[in-house]
Amino acid sequence: MILAFLVVRLWVTDRRMAPVAWLVLLCAAQSLIIALGQHFGVAAARWVQPVTAAMVAPAAWVVFLASARRTLRAADLVHLSGPVAALVARLAAPAMLDALLPLLFAGYGAGILWFGLRGADALPQHRLNAGDLPSRLWLVIAATLIASAFADLVIIAAQIAGLAAWQPWIITLFSGINLLLIGGLGLSRALESGPSDPEPDTPAAPSPEDADLMARLDALMEAERPYLDPDLTLARLARRLHVPVKQLSTAINRSTGDNVSRYVNAARVAAAQTALRSGESVTGAMLTAGFGTKSNFNREFLRVTGQSPSAWRAAL
Repeated sequence: MILAFLVVRLWVTDRRMAPVAWLVLLCAAQSLIIALGQHFGVAAARWVQPVTAAMVAPAAWVVFLASARRTLRAADLVHLSGPVAALVARLAAPAMLDALLPLLFAGYGAGILWFGLRGADALPQHRLNAGDLPSRLWLVIAATLIASAFADLVIIAAQIAGLAAWQPWIITLFSGINLLLIGGLGLSRALESGPSDPEPDTPAAPSPEDADLMARLDALMEAERPYLDPDLTLARLARRLHVPVKQLSTAINRSTGDNVSRYVNAARVAAAQTALRSGESVTGAMLTAGFGTKSNFNREFLRVTGQSPSAWRAAL
């Protein structure tokens, strides 16, 4: 019921969240199948359970690509091979599922973990306004997928130890918690930002190409002020400059020592300061400058100026 509510919430609040809504719907369906098969003795649900389970990890990866990395391509249909292999194994060699399911969950979880650990600049489709929050959410999703692989190994160990009666409860415990965590991605807009971002590593010296790109970027920021758009993403900013995402994020990091989110938010803070000087309220300045949430505005304003917006305004 909780996951079904999340699906409705996602569709009603923002149709752009459709890929995540489909993932949450799949998690809700899998939770229902587990309940029917393990606790109500529905044979059909028990039979189909490993096949539908094999859909969750590839679906999480595809949603990750679509919402965080890039648009989907025909080549991404290859991710159907996991569920198809699970169906074939269910029909011809059920014992193979004991190896296939942990591999799927661990493999896709590790893939998401790899990109999530690289921070916001590795997720060019997410709004820069969100800072590092999306990467943290995807790290949670990656951890739950890997935990699901561990749960499958625990089930196998229980069977070997002659504790088959524990299997329904192990499945319910691990799967229920993990599916709820994956579904919880749908609540990402309601999460508060965490503490300030860690200081970035010392970047390599900027190249002449970096300097040229930064000059173009600074000119764009001054002339068109794209940072005022709260939905601005790294991918959209790179398209405006006709350069690859990686080239832009690298140039910003080498030239300023900051990631793209911090660079853009610094421009937003400057715009907010201008608005405050002209007599705008703190909330008005936040919205004028392109910030979407008060927590992110306060955090970034404090990082750039060393004061909260209210304290800075009072000192004018």
